[in-house]
Amino acid sequence: MNIIISGDGEVGFYLAKSLTQLDYNITVVDPHSELLGRLERETDLLTIVGDSTSPRVLQEANVQDCDLFLAVLHDESINLVTCILAKKLKAKKTVARISNAELLSPKHREMFRDLGVDEMVCPERIAAKEITNLLNHTVATEFFDFSGGLLTMYLIRLEALSPVVGRSVKELSQIYSSLHARIVAILRHGETIIPHSDTVFEAGDLAYIISKANQMDSVKSLAGAADINIRNVMIAGGGRIGRYAALTLEDQKHITLIESNRKRCKDLSAVLSNTLIINGDATDIEILKEEGLEDNDAFIAVTDSSETNVLTCLHARRYGIRKTIALVENTGFINISQDIGIDTIINKKLITASYIARFIVKGDAVSSKWLSGTNAELIEFVVGKHATATRMTIGELRLPEGQATIGGIIRGRETLLPTRDTQLREKDKVVVFALPNIMDKVAKLFN
Repeated sequence: MNIIISGDGEVGFYLAKSLTQLDYNITVVDPHSELLGRLERETDLLTIVGDSTSPRVLQEANVQDCDLFLAVLHDESINLVTCILAKKLKAKKTVARISNAELLSPKHREMFRDLGVDEMVCPERIAAKEITNLLNHTVATEFFDFSGGLLTMYLIRLEALSPVVGRSVKELSQIYSSLHARIVAILRHGETIIPHSDTVFEAGDLAYIISKANQMDSVKSLAGAADINIRNVMIAGGGRIGRYAALTLEDQKHITLIESNRKRCKDLSAVLSNTLIINGDATDIEILKEEGLEDNDAFIAVTDSSETNVLTCLHARRYGIRKTIALVENTGFINISQDIGIDTIINKKLITASYIARFIVKGDAVSSKWLSGTNAELIEFVVGKHATATRMTIGELRLPEGQATIGGIIRGRETLLPTRDTQLREKDKVVVFALPNIMDKVAKLFN
């Protein structure tokens, strides 16, 4: 697969570095020679310094042979124009990063498809949607649905009261047999571990759990945690993410939004009808206390500063807030933030990459999720008619131990949590958790 990435900053850089692990032909077009120099030092990608709205530059990047063109600059106008040009120059599929969520309406989507923009991704809108979903699944710090929710992946912190803590995988067969959920991986001190029979779970592990539909009680049982009833929410930051989140939540919960920019507060008051908007500095703990910080059930920090978001979430934790969500743009902060007790990290680079991943997975895959704090992926494959996997049980497939595992199977409208004796069938959808260096090998089992 030939992929061209047009970027002007960290999103394009992050995507390019992530995709180098997946054996694609990648070309990066960027106006900044310094950033491209850094990328060249860290990878062996082809880079071109130039303006992506220039047909000459696109032709130099061999756009006519491009299977997937990704325009992820900060300026949505340039991204849209770039995708239109790329499509006219014979790129097969184009994806544009946008910031105006209004363009995602069916009418605008169809208009831009006619012009040559096949897909549009708005990281801020996706981040706001993740925030609202997480407030309705308070035990989880991250989750993702497969096949319309027939199977769900949750990221859960294992508490000391969890029935799995202190036990190995082989000791858990009795517990697993009575639950409709499985732990498929854990994140421990920044290291991704795919459990094998002797792996012992520890308190504080971040566990990736696959469960059947409507099995939140099983997930909570594995986590050893109780759900939180979220009624009052404080949001620090009134940018696009804060605004979208407040718009979605304000008719369901009591929302207080803190924003330091007076003009932005006025703009927010024109679109938010049931949100209390406060003009103030979210890093000033006295202001937060005056506005009832301690009376809130959740605190969401989505200012333009990762440091501010982490700091204010820690303040919120100190004052008894049980659910904290922070926007962290520096991916290096993610593991640190999770280790010090912030429940959920939202990262726009990861959000963008996870959305785009659905267009670049190999084999007969229907969805993909790139996970926060780990380089592992969750991919949903469809089993082919002549696939190797149809001729063996899961145990006989001999997936590389500690590198890949099958988390769940969707067969029509039925969901299965597999055992070593499970036999796969043609058209089964298989949810696989794997490290990227063996994803090609795993994909071939289902083709």
